[in-house]
Amino acid sequence: MTGAATRVDPRTPCVIGVAQRTIRPGEGPSPEPLRLWEDVVRQAAGDAGTASADGLLGAADSLQVVYCMAWPYDAPVDRLADALGITPAHRVYSGIGGTTPQVLVQDAATAILGGDIDLAVITGAEALETKRQAKKAGERLAWSHRDPSPPPFPFEAPFHPAEVAHEVFQAWLTFPVFDIARRARLGVDPHAYQRRIGELLAPMSAVAAANPYAWFPATVTAQDLSTPTERNRMVGYPYTKRAVSIMDVDMAAAVIVASHAKADELGVPPERRVYLHGWCYATDPVYLAEHPDLSASPAMAAASAEALRGAGTDIDEVAHLDLYSCFASSVHLACDALGLDPTDPSERRPLTVTGGLPFAGGAGSNYLLHSIAAMVEVLRADPGSRGLVSGVGMHMTKHVFGVYSSDPPPDGVVTPPDAAAVQARLDAVPPSPITEHPDGPATVAGYTVAHGRDGTPSWGLVVADLPDATRAYGRVEDVEVLTAMEAEEWVGRPVHLRPGPSPTAPNRVLVT
Repeated sequence: MTGAATRVDPRTPCVIGVAQRTIRPGEGPSPEPLRLWEDVVRQAAGDAGTASADGLLGAADSLQVVYCMAWPYDAPVDRLADALGITPAHRVYSGIGGTTPQVLVQDAATAILGGDIDLAVITGAEALETKRQAKKAGERLAWSHRDPSPPPFPFEAPFHPAEVAHEVFQAWLTFPVFDIARRARLGVDPHAYQRRIGELLAPMSAVAAANPYAWFPATVTAQDLSTPTERNRMVGYPYTKRAVSIMDVDMAAAVIVASHAKADELGVPPERRVYLHGWCYATDPVYLAEHPDLSASPAMAAASAEALRGAGTDIDEVAHLDLYSCFASSVHLACDALGLDPTDPSERRPLTVTGGLPFAGGAGSNYLLHSIAAMVEVLRADPGSRGLVSGVGMHMTKHVFGVYSSDPPPDGVVTPPDAAAVQARLDAVPPSPITEHPDGPATVAGYTVAHGRDGTPSWGLVVADLPDATRAYGRVEDVEVLTAMEAEEWVGRPVHLRPGPSPTAPNRVLVT
């Protein structure tokens, strides 16, 4: 390895063990999440290649668990510590979002650099498919240690009244708006852009087909992904069911992070180590309509640039990618931020090492832990190369990037990101103000059409620019207009917004 002769700072963080587990339909039911956590953590300890996996776990001074949607344990991290027979002083049960695992890893790396900890165990699991099947059968799961008074779901921001009125809750409704705005900015015909979505995602399914941990290990054609059918209904235009993240999965993963010195002490072979070279987290505005440019993510551009800067590299030197793919827009905006063109036939790098969330499986907030685990395996097999992973949280609000390599960082020293300065520059651009009850002319900035379970269009969501430089939401229910919104480009169209019959009712969109 090129880094073999480099003197490495003893505090430099590295991943020393990873593990994944998937229980597919027909192989279940899944064990409860606590058992999955324990299983993959023990596997990850064995993966480090030390003389004693138990000894490695006994050295853990941090135990961290990604938020689990499947079951509300009363004390999840403590229960796992007891199951493993370890007593780490630092214990974390995370919040939610697709950025969470990478944030936990990089926070552990920061703590290692600061001398606060030496070894962190990070794990997460979902058994949502088993839970769904039990509910369908009218069965009650007999999993352990249920919290008698489960806390509410940990939403990170209150819902905006205008979004409540317009039912702007589901990601399948908001993420299409970004893609349609991007489509309009690029000037691509709507039908051609829908085909491009299939062409973007189909190669990911081929990666999933070769991934032993993928939920759907099968190749899907671009046409099958982009064409609505009875078995592949349209969900939120222009996304079909097979083109969006599958969250009801039974999957678990674990990653163990240690200082270089602790890895030496434990006897972890150099070829098992993968170093975190650079990372950064940043946020765009919270609410959909607040994004000044619906077709781009400034936070993605800023966070990825800072992560690559810290790693002392650029995207052309990154051999392996895993871009968060809950929906096509998260991939498209990441490609734009990184300067990648997914339509360029000369770009040979796959955009995922797992197969992506629609095919490998989007295990709640835990997908990115699978992404990191898979990337570690890829980098071990390609010594000296670099890999980049990304995560997206909320409605295209939270963004994180991590750069990894089997080689130690340049000069053997990690340079932490200046995330505060990155965020300050982003916050200097104010979000677009939201007008709750507009009455007058407007221009469509972005939109989507929600479809029912029978595949027919049911209503449309419009994000509109108002003459006073504010934004507003509007609802479309006219079937002819909904049909036209899917056949033609409506971004840039003049419309009229009229308040609903009550303060909590949606604004109506009138076509001018």
